[in-house]
Amino acid sequence: MNDDCGATGTEAPARESGEALGAAGRGGPPYAECVLCREPTEYPESHKGITLCPVCDWQEAQRTACSG
Repeated sequence: MNDDCGATGTEAPARESGEALGAAGRGGPPYAECVLCREPTEYPESHKGITLCPVCDWQEAQRTACSG
């Protein structure tokens, strides 16, 4: 089937891998590691408290919202 959007199969994985880098792929100050999965977060290393990456932060919010 022909796709009219103009994207080829080789472009999507490159874009996804760039998105997977998140804050670490943008450069800048050293970013703190997520305390659960050790992926880079959007917080600098000097950030105090528990640092979670966006994925773990969302999962934690889901867990606490359903805990009643």
